[in-house]
Amino acid sequence: MLSRLTRASSLLRRHAPRILRGAGLGIGGGGIVALSTTGCTPLTSNYHPQGIDASEADILATRHFGRRGLHPPIEPYNTGYITQVTAKGTEHKIYFEESGNPKGQPVILVHGGPGGGCSEAYRTFHNAEHYRIVCFDQRGCGRSTPHASLDENDTWKLIEDMESIREHLGIDTWQLFGGSWGSTLALAYAIRHPSRVDSLVLRGIFTITRRELEWYYQEGASWIFPDRFDDFKAAIPIEEQHDLITAYRKRLIGDDPEEQIKAARAWTQWENTTSNLFPVGSDEVKGDGDNFALAFARIENHFFHNHGFFEWDTWLVDNVDKIRHIPTVIVHGRYDVVCPAKNAWELHKAFPEAEFHLIKDSGHAYTEPGNLDILMRATAKFIGVRAPHSRN
Repeated sequence: MLSRLTRASSLLRRHAPRILRGAGLGIGGGGIVALSTTGCTPLTSNYHPQGIDASEADILATRHFGRRGLHPPIEPYNTGYITQVTAKGTEHKIYFEESGNPKGQPVILVHGGPGGGCSEAYRTFHNAEHYRIVCFDQRGCGRSTPHASLDENDTWKLIEDMESIREHLGIDTWQLFGGSWGSTLALAYAIRHPSRVDSLVLRGIFTITRRELEWYYQEGASWIFPDRFDDFKAAIPIEEQHDLITAYRKRLIGDDPEEQIKAARAWTQWENTTSNLFPVGSDEVKGDGDNFALAFARIENHFFHNHGFFEWDTWLVDNVDKIRHIPTVIVHGRYDVVCPAKNAWELHKAFPEAEFHLIKDSGHAYTEPGNLDILMRATAKFIGVRAPHSRN
């Protein structure tokens, strides 16, 4: 740890101006935008924007030094399920858990995908001494059952599930924390139930418009990751490649289990390969990953095929006036290919009261050091902050 930090410090002293210019950070009145070496994982290539002869650890340490990381791991003190039965008789069991301080300030973590599920890391964005941390797995994914189910799985049912969890836990108002699809669902919930929201922390803004879906799944991101996109297209016959979301849907909801898994792997791997500015580790779907990939791909594709189940294409931004009084932080990576920065910029223009951060050296993932740093600062900033309508 110490030797890595020493190497990174030496690199910064010698090359800080060029490194930071190359990463789009610069040195201004606020000093060097610095970067924590805690939990560093080496990058998979020695690429550096300025051609400096630096090791992988040096480059990653430079990006982390001085930036905030996650809080220490914790275990939940309460777990359970709420049950919702559909018109067809499907019994959705939605998993939830509570961590942190049982008497603390409530927050619900809204995971991405849809279909991604909550990981243990979701418990560690918030200070466990101050926050009552609620995580849940949305319908059909994670620990919720039935696995990969699409029956009555839509945006409005997920919002109903969130309300059922809130009422079951006796919570009056809470903070919403969500990224990517989690930002979509958090915004939709806040618009539907503004009196239940104390604050919003949003990352990787996704408003699920037609142009966003076409950018990522048809043409746009393909110009930046042409090699990866060719792999994504390869799972679909050429005569169907003019509409890849529909072509994937045909396979993901079909009766052939092998075709389902093949399509799910390709769909999931496309997103895995494009979420980080600097990829870390392998992006290949292996082993038990098939189980995750099937829920992730089926549910994502289901929502995207139906354009999020919104009444019209720009429903979220058009309704943002209903929540402009809610304290909000928006975090978005400048080099986010999954959800382009224009999404966040359009939301920022419609919601100028929100604190807006366009992170100059980050892609889509919350694990990007710049994204994570601002997310952690936001959750610290909102300790004790309740919206004016809060009744507690």
